[in-house]
Amino acid sequence: MVNLKGLSAFPITPSSRDGQVDAGALRALLEPLIAAKVDSIGLLGSTGSYPYFSRDERRRAVQAAAALADGKTPILVGIGALRTDDTVRLAQDARDAGAAAGLLAAVSYTPLTDDEVFEHFQTVARESKLPICIYDNPGTTHFRFTPALISRLSHVEGIIAVKSPALDASALAGHVAELRAVVPGGFSLGYSADWNCTEALLAGGETWYSVLAGVFPKVCLDIVRAVASGDAARARQLDARLQPVWQLLKTFSSLRVVYAIANLRGICAAEPPRPILPLPPDAQKKVGEVLAAMDIG
Repeated sequence: MVNLKGLSAFPITPSSRDGQVDAGALRALLEPLIAAKVDSIGLLGSTGSYPYFSRDERRRAVQAAAALADGKTPILVGIGALRTDDTVRLAQDARDAGAAAGLLAAVSYTPLTDDEVFEHFQTVARESKLPICIYDNPGTTHFRFTPALISRLSHVEGIIAVKSPALDASALAGHVAELRAVVPGGFSLGYSADWNCTEALLAGGETWYSVLAGVFPKVCLDIVRAVASGDAARARQLDARLQPVWQLLKTFSSLRVVYAIANLRGICAAEPPRPILPLPPDAQKKVGEVLAAMDIG
């Protein structure tokens, strides 16, 4: 069973205008993450634009990533879809292609109830046999996982972790404690929203699901290692250096900024899937200025 802890790096998924995954560009993004020894790779997350790809293209992306990782780095794969049967098939595809776990959001058009989400997750876990990380992403899905629902799901066989949004730094310690009190031992509590994740780790979160690590794994690993060694001052110092980047992510959106970074740094040439547009020139210029001033390695 995969153990989701430490740093999970979430790259973009480069593709053509017609939605075909650029496997070569994807490998160029993944190679530095594997070389840096991130703890896992979050493929086809929100930053990886999972809802914008067909089943076939999602499968191709997982196959390319798993072949490159070759068992050295666990691959966590976004498997969300509107229908339960489609989600089961996506989870089975990811499992068969070599994914270590699935990242499952409560994707919906008609708003879902807690019981509907519970049944959806339970069915996917049971029928796919792929370990599942709950993806709590209310900003996108408009569904929020309560501690009570997370507790119910955490006792379902095969549901092993939760990825929660770290939206309020002052509330993180309480949130970690509230969840830890209602989930079984070994169930991983992780956080996203990069700008608050240092505090989430210091509050007891076990996993940082990071957008920035998808392009700059080293500095993110340094923060994770500082926390793990008990050096809170060092972790906060490193985080403070990244404040200009955090401001970019909050101002222009993480997805658009990391596409700009990937292009500006020459990692790959890619545009977000339409109808999402690349950042306008003035915003790209700002991203370039921030990166130049900070010299992130």
